[in-house]
Amino acid sequence: MQPQPGWKLSPLQKHIKQTGLKRLILAFGYSSQGLKAGWLEPAFRQEALAAIVLLPLAFWLGDTWLELAVLVGAMVAVMVVELLNTAIEAAIDRVGPEWHDLSKKAKDLGSAAVLMSLAYCGLVWLAALWHKFLAV
Repeated sequence: MQPQPGWKLSPLQKHIKQTGLKRLILAFGYSSQGLKAGWLEPAFRQEALAAIVLLPLAFWLGDTWLELAVLVGAMVAVMVVELLNTAIEAAIDRVGPEWHDLSKKAKDLGSAAVLMSLAYCGLVWLAALWHKFLAV
C-alpha cells in the first residue's frame, strides 16, 4: 500500500516506504507488539496457557502428522480468533465510549467468532480422545 500524493506519513507508518528485509523486520516488530498486547488480555492468556498444556498432549494423542496438525491447528485458530476479536474491540473502543447498535453488533460478532472457534477446538479434541480410547 503506497500513500496517496500529498499525504503525510505518521511515524507509525514508516514501514510503507520500506522494502525488502527492512520491511520484514519492521513487520515482525509490529507483530511482536501485537502479541504482547494480546498477552495483556486475560482471555488470550488463558487460551495460550491452555495451548501450552495441550501441545504435548497433542503429540501423544495424534497418531499421524495430520492428526497432530488438526489438534494443534484448532488451538492456534482459537488464539488467532481471540486476537482478531481483541482488535475489533480496541477499534470500537477507540471510536468512543458511547453505546451504539453497530458497536454492540461488531463486538457481539467478534465474541461469537471466539465461541465458534472454541466449540470447534473442543469438538476436535473430543473426537481425537474418542478415537484414541473408545473407537473399536
